[in-house]
Amino acid sequence: MSKGIVIAGTHSGCGKTTITLGLMAALKKRGLKVQPFKAGPDFIDAGLHRMVTGRPSRNLDLWMCGEEYVKDCFYKYSQDADMAIIEGVMGMYDGECSTAKLAGLLNLPVILVVDAYGMAESAGALVQGFRDLGFGISKKANPQSLTPNPLVGVIFNRVASERHYERLKRSIRNVKVLGYLPRDLNFEIPHRHLGLTVVEENPLAEENMQRLADAVLKHINTDLLLNIASTPRPLHPLPPPPLQYFTASPLIAVAYDRAFSFYYEDNLDLLRDAGAEIVVFSPIANVSVPADADALYIGGGYPELYARELSENSSMLKSINEWADSKRPIYAECGGLMYLSRGIYDPDGNFFPMAGIFSFETRMKKERAHLGYREILLKEDCILGKKGERLRGHEFHYSEIVDNNYESGVMSYELKNEKNSSPLNCYSLLHGNRDEGYVFKNTLASYVHVHFGSNPCIAQNFVNFISQESKWKWKT
Repeated sequence: MSKGIVIAGTHSGCGKTTITLGLMAALKKRGLKVQPFKAGPDFIDAGLHRMVTGRPSRNLDLWMCGEEYVKDCFYKYSQDADMAIIEGVMGMYDGECSTAKLAGLLNLPVILVVDAYGMAESAGALVQGFRDLGFGISKKANPQSLTPNPLVGVIFNRVASERHYERLKRSIRNVKVLGYLPRDLNFEIPHRHLGLTVVEENPLAEENMQRLADAVLKHINTDLLLNIASTPRPLHPLPPPPLQYFTASPLIAVAYDRAFSFYYEDNLDLLRDAGAEIVVFSPIANVSVPADADALYIGGGYPELYARELSENSSMLKSINEWADSKRPIYAECGGLMYLSRGIYDPDGNFFPMAGIFSFETRMKKERAHLGYREILLKEDCILGKKGERLRGHEFHYSEIVDNNYESGVMSYELKNEKNSSPLNCYSLLHGNRDEGYVFKNTLASYVHVHFGSNPCIAQNFVNFISQESKWKWKT
């Protein structure tokens, strides 16, 4: 079992991701196998973790997946690593399912990242306040916790000089000071409207990552970090693999390129555990979907940034359209929904035709359209589950559906406006006062990124739907 640590922040934007990436890169440079994790639902940070460590980063989300799944996920994927690093979400105590609660549940120590810009001795009061607030939280989250407080160390970000650092360091009581990153490091991860730039666009040059790793090794005591990291013990044995009911392994083609890269790694693993094989294809670069695939999975991403390239790949759009018309299964989320619509309006009002499986269009807004966790009640049977089941996921997007040509029951623009015998929506968003989950034949698309770990039946139902309910309709 590897050692583990949680990197928390005082607030969003304090440098948590930069220091997390730097620690991962530095420990890897020291020859250690580092297993990354991300608290909460974020895809982009997890992708950057993978780029640095060479290992897929797992999302540990207590709200979507629950405590047992999160514990199983952490123990399963960290056991063959030398060090597990969890990047927290928001501020350390923010939210019902906070970083502090996660640390307490997993019995892991926390290193607090403090942005020291414009601050000196006052840092002591800030850190002491975070430490004092933590008493009892660890025990509440995990009664078997070995420590009364998860906050054991601090790292300062944007420190002006050695003298500045010494003033900061002298102000700290009862918490170990591991070091700092200098203000003039000149390391920045490009941002855009959904957050950081995705790893598929190569936002971090290798020389920049090496400079960050060297700065961590110079200014942060990684030996002390390894010494205070704990070795958690599983509170229960890992669950056995799920039972498999398939007779042949269905092949799921996953859209993956610069436009589509938002996937929970666990979703793909759970599909494999349920018996599926996974291949990837590019809606930007390939001429058609893989010929031997049995289903398509089109996740989220930034299709709006590559709308012209996606729109100009007419052979792929035709392939996707014909696939949906022949009743072959497609599951799409967020950016995938946009790609399956009639087209995308960019922020300047330019229109780019897309696959046309749904007759509505999508339009980018300057402000955020929706953000937050979502609980779904299935109103009808679908590829994800049976009527009445509940699933959980997350929604975060700047686009919206435009209903100019959308009539009740009319689900296709290019497909001769056929009537769909299935309901218009198969999701009801609990506490959201709206329906979701757009259906055309065996195509299901939604703005919600569903985590398959939120319901143990999702992955198996996905595979069974492909293998038993749909396969005979198109295989000859």
